[in-house]
Amino acid sequence: MTAVLWLLVGLPLGGGVVLALIGPRKGSLVPTIGVTVAVTTLGLAVAAALTRPDASAPLFVGMEAGLAVDGLSAVMVVTVAAVTTAVLAFARGEFAAHENKGRFFGLMLLFAGAMLVTVTATTLPLLLMAWEVMGATSWALIGYWWQQPERAEAADVAFLSTRAADLGLYLAAGAALAGGVGSLRLDALSHADAPWLHVITGGIVVAALGKSAQLPFSFWLSRAMQGPSTVSALLHSATMVAAGAYLLLRLVPLLDATVWAGPLVAWTGTATALVLGLVAVAQTDLKQLLAASTSAQIGFMVLAAGSGGVAAGTTQLVAHAATKSGLFLAAGAWLTALGTKQLTALRGAARVHRWVGVAFTAGALTLAGLPPLSLWAAKDEVLATVRTESTALYAVGLAAAAVATVYSVKAVWYVTRPLPDDAGRAYDTERRGTRRVARTTPGPLLALTLAAAVLGVLALPGPASWLKGLVGTPGEPSPEPWELGLSTGVVLAAAGLAWRRASRPAPAPRAAVRGAHGWLYLEQAARRVVVRPVLGLARTLAAVDDRVVDGAVRQTARGGLAASRLARRLDDGVVDGAVRAVATSARSLGRWARRPQTGLLHQYYAQAAVGFAVLVLIILLVR
Repeated sequence: MTAVLWLLVGLPLGGGVVLALIGPRKGSLVPTIGVTVAVTTLGLAVAAALTRPDASAPLFVGMEAGLAVDGLSAVMVVTVAAVTTAVLAFARGEFAAHENKGRFFGLMLLFAGAMLVTVTATTLPLLLMAWEVMGATSWALIGYWWQQPERAEAADVAFLSTRAADLGLYLAAGAALAGGVGSLRLDALSHADAPWLHVITGGIVVAALGKSAQLPFSFWLSRAMQGPSTVSALLHSATMVAAGAYLLLRLVPLLDATVWAGPLVAWTGTATALVLGLVAVAQTDLKQLLAASTSAQIGFMVLAAGSGGVAAGTTQLVAHAATKSGLFLAAGAWLTALGTKQLTALRGAARVHRWVGVAFTAGALTLAGLPPLSLWAAKDEVLATVRTESTALYAVGLAAAAVATVYSVKAVWYVTRPLPDDAGRAYDTERRGTRRVARTTPGPLLALTLAAAVLGVLALPGPASWLKGLVGTPGEPSPEPWELGLSTGVVLAAAGLAWRRASRPAPAPRAAVRGAHGWLYLEQAARRVVVRPVLGLARTLAAVDDRVVDGAVRQTARGGLAASRLARRLDDGVVDGAVRAVATSARSLGRWARRPQTGLLHQYYAQAAVGFAVLVLIILLVR
């Protein structure tokens, strides 16, 4: 069954490359080919989940490129493939005829293939390669409409923010080699020698939190909303932002091997769930509300990982993937039809486009955590695990669940209001709407909505025990009846208060509300605290390089030129002069030597006589 695993990751990667190449020439066939590849990948994912194959190939000396489908990755490959199929089926009717559909469908398949490699990789080098491809394709997808400068800038912000955090994986890889983990297998990282174990853990935690848009990295997710809604539905539900949470769930043994990592991850997750939930409450843009809620909901998965709740975090991940992908697709359908994503302009939208309204309302109520829908059960599984670790964490997590109810009910209140008489005046704030919903919209939306509603069965005693055994944590706690009752009371009370609050006229925004609406100004803070100092340091180093390093090099070059000019003068005036003098003397001597060579015999005798006389004279004088 090794072939199934290679096909599972190779088909979307290869199909994505092919579609990106043939797209401009075969635009009408691209959506059909893309959906076919996605459906086939889903079938391969189901087969891999049932057979649990593994494969490996030599990569470097002592290292392999390993892939395997175990209990946790079996859940993930099916989730990723299913969401990808639904999103691509929805996208068939979302793009204009003149747009390059090949580039879009190709990049989406490449991204999904990279995510499948990420969740099945058993060695750090292969995971790093897939992580890089995922980051690059996410940048291209967020900036899909690159001709608009604000969208290209948003893609750059998202890419650079996540890339800064991704450096932690490289740090972890280097520390693993230094710490004696030469194979770089993920399951061997927890056995690294100290102090490298702490460096490995720190690097992986930073990379995971950055990819999953947890505090303080959350702001990049706000900018990522500049991409198409279908991109948001895939990247921000089951793939990119879920990758960091998945990595933490996968490496819970590594977190447990240190004293500090588990609590740090747990508190970061619960803080993000609460704070970004409040940010979502303050939003007036539907996609921004969903984006902030994504960070908050991922926070519950991170909280579960930090508390050792692998099964609970997996339940939350799967339920959130189905819920959030459906909500983003519904928001995209309204954006296409009505040309706006402002909540005040979407009053009555659920009544105008009823199928979209049904799907969105069901998804939002699931997101609110209302019983008996899936995220209610999933959050209780997470909170049950957390309660055994810390009562304070449990209390903050319960408060975050109440805040999730508030922002979800707020969205439902707006879209289900009676349609205003002048509704058309508020439309087309983003672009010209089509005033219709594509025929490809209802099917994927309703399928995702149904999945979001029924996935709560994973928290029932029988399925929950099965899932805990599947991911290897059979002793993980389940919620007590009083916990279920408490959480139900909290979310119902929060829902009632949110509904009443939404029906009242909104007061003038205060500074705190404006700050939450602006995502706590995290991007501005990052620019001041990180970007500006780094750029300032870069400018200083550039000046040092120009004035000191390059200056020294230039002075050395100037000295060399001066020395060469001096050497040239010495060569021309002394050496060449001496050579010329020797040559002149030799020529003169030659001329003098040629004079006696007359060819007359009597002159030779006379010269010989003179020579002998001089020789005799010298002998007499010397004696």
